Amino acid sequence: MTRRRFHAGLAWLPPGRLGVDVQIDVTNQVLTTVTVGVPAPSDAVRLPGVVLPGFANSHSHAFHRALRGRTHLGGGSFWSWREQMYALAARLDPDSYLELATATYAEMALAGVTCVGEFHYVHHQPDGAPYDEPNAMGDALREAARRAGIRITLLDTCYLTAGIGEPLRREQRRFSDGDAPAWATRALDREADATTRLGVALHSVRAVPLAAYALIGGARERIGFDAPLHVHVSEQPAENEACLAAYGRTPVELLDDHELLGRWTTAVHATHLTRSDVGLLGDAGASACFCPTTERDLADGIGPARALADAGARLTLGSDQHAVVDLLEEARALEMHERLVTGARGRFAPAALVAALTEDGHASLGWPEAGRIEAGGIADLVAVRLDSVRTAGVDPAQVVLAATAADVDTVVVGGEVVVHGGRHALGDVGQLLDRAITNLWSRPAGSSPPVVP
Repeated sequence: MTRRRFHAGLAWLPPGRLGVDVQIDVTNQVLTTVTVGVPAPSDAVRLPGVVLPGFANSHSHAFHRALRGRTHLGGGSFWSWREQMYALAARLDPDSYLELATATYAEMALAGVTCVGEFHYVHHQPDGAPYDEPNAMGDALREAARRAGIRITLLDTCYLTAGIGEPLRREQRRFSDGDAPAWATRALDREADATTRLGVALHSVRAVPLAAYALIGGARERIGFDAPLHVHVSEQPAENEACLAAYGRTPVELLDDHELLGRWTTAVHATHLTRSDVGLLGDAGASACFCPTTERDLADGIGPARALADAGARLTLGSDQHAVVDLLEEARALEMHERLVTGARGRFAPAALVAALTEDGHASLGWPEAGRIEAGGIADLVAVRLDSVRTAGVDPAQVVLAATAADVDTVVVGGEVVVHGGRHALGDVGQLLDRAITNLWSRPAGSSPPVVP
């Protein structure tokens, strides 16, 4: 049995209030007692600034991190950016993916992320042939999260067509299992563990035929009643137009028709929604995952965050393609984008932004016991400095509107200190990223050999 004690001068406690002089006791990764008004005992690890629950990064494509700062010449759109993403994907193998994802997840830990939802679709070799171990790529992601010291929900993604009724392109073959039964057989051939939970994903209505929907829903239920299901939804107007032309329904309506909307569903991006779409997501109690820095970078647009929240949907946050890894910035952007759209301030209270950053994000990833500093929860803590050039003088209750990832001082995951003084236990994460990305871009596309277990 492992016991640890922490002390926070200020801590964010349910239901969205700051506690003063908070003693936090941990046994075997679980918060056992949270006591307010206690001077720091001599045996406690002192956490500086204001302590928040661990952050949930609800939508990640880890390999996209290698695209940062490489896609901006010549302008273009989401669709031209996608061609560069395919070129990168062709260079991956399990070993290079492990190296890159470990560094990427370590960067997330530095930013306060204690759990990531990995929307995983790079399943096979570049020509589409399975590796000797069919889940080698997913296993690399699980191991990367373990090495980086964070938890992961592996959202194994079904990806079968290039567009509605269109065969896969050559560069998409490694994403596909050929058909939905083959996807389900491979995706379900794994077990959760102490740091990994499992979920499923449809890549999008463009990439999955209607005939597969029932099987995907059944696969989710086989994992567990509360297992998450994530799907890219209405990221681009062209997606909506294609869906309406083929089915006479919007993507959200299509998911609802096939009983794939529930409190376990997360609609990723949810940018170009109709009023009916917003109502359906709200009525289902589904989550909408906004990735504002990615949606800005790819010129996707600004989604109806306030309308979704008012309808009853939960809001969560992701860094998606990792043009920026700063979940505090993602949270702040919910409010700032609403200001741009409406011309009004105060669209989201700080407590609502923290909820999206923490408890609602964890719930959408199948970790409902995480994201709150209270007895019985997972012992994930993030200490944010109040004395930096960005946070000096701020109201601690509004720190989410001022701090950045650079202000994260200490990160505790399951009671273990992963980041201390702004430094990760693995060492210099910048060097890890530089080596992984340089190695990846220096290899020829599609050159990696199969991995033999």
